[in-house]
Amino acid sequence: MTNRLTLVSCCLLLALSACQTSLITDLAAQAGEPIYWDDFSDSSGNWPAYSSQQGVMGYADGVYTISVVSSDYQLWAVSGQTYRDVVVSVDATRIAGPLANLFGLVCRYQDGENFYFFIISSDGYFATGKTKNGVASLLGQGMMAYSSDIAQGMGTNHLAFSCIGDALTGAVNGQVVTLTRDPDFSTGDAGLLAGSFEEGGVQVRFDNFLVANP
Repeated sequence: MTNRLTLVSCCLLLALSACQTSLITDLAAQAGEPIYWDDFSDSSGNWPAYSSQQGVMGYADGVYTISVVSSDYQLWAVSGQTYRDVVVSVDATRIAGPLANLFGLVCRYQDGENFYFFIISSDGYFATGKTKNGVASLLGQGMMAYSSDIAQGMGTNHLAFSCIGDALTGAVNGQVVTLTRDPDFSTGDAGLLAGSFEEGGVQVRFDNFLVANP
């Protein structure tokens, strides 16, 4: 089994997003109400399309797919909004590539060098972390940790990432697996992330992306 790095990578390499607004969209919503939802059935939506030698992102057959060709590389996309305290969730499924991968959710996205992330792998590991000034680090743990709550292989996992005040909570299939605190980012966009470790070829599809008031 591939050893887990203490950092997700030395540097997250690429950020793409829809046009970000300055509106903090959760102010008008009541507790528990959806703020933003996308099942990716409409390919004319805000999510970016991208293709390079390193990877591909875009709408495909009613879902959003991120494919990472290169090793030690990450791609992410955000929803084009600005939020404060939210719960972000999605259904995510590995469709190809190594089990030693990473994929999950982003919140409090300031830009490509500053955001929080909650990730899992297809061999059952998870972590919460942040990228600050372009440097990625894990929060509350020295390396990715194992959880039996994660559906391995090509199983679909329902991921939820709560970003409320300075509290960051990650859950998989309804079970909380990580809770940590960090004060650096209080608002920002939300989105999706996938990446590779020693072996490229990671392909993940995402569906039913939801941002809701806590």
